[in-house]
Amino acid sequence: MEIRSAVILSVAGLLVLFGISACSEETTTDIPPVSGMTNPCAMKQNPCAMKNPCAAKPAAMDDPARITRPADIKPFTGADRTVLVAEGKMLFEDSSLSSNGSSCNSCHATNDLFNASFAKPYPHPVAMAREKAGLDRALQADEFVQFCMIVPMAVDPLPWDSRELAALTAYVVDVKQKEFIAASGGNPGAIKNPCAAQNPCGIKNPCGKGY
Repeated sequence: MEIRSAVILSVAGLLVLFGISACSEETTTDIPPVSGMTNPCAMKQNPCAMKNPCAAKPAAMDDPARITRPADIKPFTGADRTVLVAEGKMLFEDSSLSSNGSSCNSCHATNDLFNASFAKPYPHPVAMAREKAGLDRALQADEFVQFCMIVPMAVDPLPWDSRELAALTAYVVDVKQKEFIAASGGNPGAIKNPCAAQNPCGIKNPCGKGY
């Protein structure tokens, strides 16, 4: 009887020791991550796997009148032109203006996605407006901006007399259009085909794999 009790006690003691050892091993090897830190390489969604908003084919406009400035509304003129240009640059890069996470700069950070007609003074016909809205007429610069708001950026047009529309228009005309003309050397046809532009997601993945 004493031998049996001793065996039972021995087995119980081993189980207790084994449990302590196992717990000790778990607490020393399973180190919790530092609070607030995330591994960028562990992200489930590859940001470069998302569709390029510039490569998408925007839907056609159902109401071309939405990009026609009403005859009784005049553009905003209540600020210095240089101030408007500076504000326009910030808006040009602001993705919160769209409903799809894109900004004007998403497609126009460089000059590749402008047509050759962009070098012409406004008003002039816009190829994409003709394709998506059936507009063969010449567009004013602010009408061109409104078209981009409605179609590629998928939001309602800005108020026609708003400071925001005036600022974006000033930046497009005074900066982007002049950059485009300078880049073409006076020959807009010399601008490279946008389809041949290098994909920025083609760079190596810092996590060790190519995108």
